[in-house]
Amino acid sequence: MRVTRSHVGAPDGMSGAPFFDAVVFDCDGVLVDSESLSAVVSQRVFADLGWNVDLDTVTSRFTGCSQEFLVAELEKNLGRRLPAGWFAPYRHWLDEALRDGVQSIEGVSAALDAIRLPIAVASNSDHARIRLSLEAAGLLPKFEGCIASAEDVRRGKPAPDVYLRAAEMLRVPPERCIAIDDSSFGVNAALAAGMRVLAYRTEAPRIESRQKATRFERMAQLPRLIEELRTTGGLSDAPA
Repeated sequence: MRVTRSHVGAPDGMSGAPFFDAVVFDCDGVLVDSESLSAVVSQRVFADLGWNVDLDTVTSRFTGCSQEFLVAELEKNLGRRLPAGWFAPYRHWLDEALRDGVQSIEGVSAALDAIRLPIAVASNSDHARIRLSLEAAGLLPKFEGCIASAEDVRRGKPAPDVYLRAAEMLRVPPERCIAIDDSSFGVNAALAAGMRVLAYRTEAPRIESRQKATRFERMAQLPRLIEELRTTGGLSDAPA
């Protein structure tokens, strides 16, 4: 686990005491630019199974979704049940695409280095995919030992379970965590967990919670946003 300064448990209002104690990141689309690669592979897999669907639909419907949602939609459109282990013959397609093509999101490595709080990952992907993606993008050492996967919990996003698991690993109450996610599934999951959410290029109309999620466009903005939340508990204005 990456170790940084924190004041976990210190009451708000004391000099230097933060309002937030940790930051939890989604992986795909937030740390690594993998979603377009994944969508192309998914479209190919769907076609091989018998469902021909355009790439825009794959991207809009399945980006950030849970495995349960994906399987349910597949079975509905195929008109049949999928056997256990149905994805195993296709796994190498995804692994090869990520290993050969995944890159870190522009500006995220520098942003991570500038953040003054402990960090973790909370992802709907399985551990093998998370580690492969982070390693290929050169980010794995920053999160080693603090990665929460949907494999670890009963329900994936939009349920809050994987975000709650990340907070547990950080030993920080979820309400004192800032979450960074890019999909409506993930934003809703983090809000349901009680976290303060910074939504990276997320379409706000698809966010279901009445709680506030602040949308931002560039990872270069992230250290300032987190520092302002950490020190004041809020944001003075919308990200530029």
